[in-house]
Amino acid sequence: SFSNGLIACFVFMGIGTLLDVGYLLQRPFASILLALCAELGTFLTLPIASAMGLTLKEGASVAMVGGADGPMVLFTSLVLAKHLFVPITVVAYLYLGLTYGGYPYLVKLLVPKRFRAIKIEEKKVPKNYAPKVKLAFAVILCAVLCFLFPVASPLFLSLFIGVAVRECKESMKHVYEFMSGPLLYGSTFMLGLLLGVLCDAHLLMSPVILKLLILSVVALLLSGIGGIIGGYIMYFLKKGNYNPVIGIAAVSCVPTTAKVAQKLVSKDNPDSFVLGHALGANISGVITSAIIAGIYTTIIPLL
Repeated sequence: SFSNGLIACFVFMGIGTLLDVGYLLQRPFASILLALCAELGTFLTLPIASAMGLTLKEGASVAMVGGADGPMVLFTSLVLAKHLFVPITVVAYLYLGLTYGGYPYLVKLLVPKRFRAIKIEEKKVPKNYAPKVKLAFAVILCAVLCFLFPVASPLFLSLFIGVAVRECKESMKHVYEFMSGPLLYGSTFMLGLLLGVLCDAHLLMSPVILKLLILSVVALLLSGIGGIIGGYIMYFLKKGNYNPVIGIAAVSCVPTTAKVAQKLVSKDNPDSFVLGHALGANISGVITSAIIAGIYTTIIPLL
């Protein structure tokens, strides 16, 4: 458990180096709204799991798949349901690899072509924040979240250390290159290796695996639908000057869903560039998923 938790923190630290919180700071309201909507699967899967016979701890662990962040699923299952850690993590990473192939069909089903082709008219040039501003944001947010959810403080600390190193990469070039390269990919490889060693046939033949497979699909599907609903809400709030496809990027599989959003929009309107908006929602989704993991790991054991 300790080694897996440590590896999860290393993976999350590496992911932090990929996050430019400037995109979040440029459009905080829209990014946070979309991220909250895209957690629909994380919230609704919990009662569905309880109805299917899982305990609250087991249900919360599998519900985190809806956040579309492997380290969050791994951390939550380690804290709440160690006996299901291996199958939940394997199922989570299996399905997260399918978001790039599955979500485009969901978007095309729920967002008509005329909406997908919307080009956002920027009324003012987005502000470029200095590294020290983004660093201060990361430090303050990390401190607040660690005080609020001390159980999940290793998760928050790992993420925001990565963010901080990214913003200091000019003076910490070698550290940044190590964390964004060898540390991230090496720890991901070690995690896969450990899961392979721990995953035996007896475990995979357990009846609970079928429930995990179903609930994971439901969680990711509901989160995708929630993100698109958030995109439509922003479309109406912006009086038509918003592309609802951006909502799918709030499902925080960094940066896959942001790329999916831009690819779909470009196909219907080559002049429409939404990647900046999508990355803001994407990064906000990562932070929101970490917060929900903190809430679950703090509150669920008390119930």
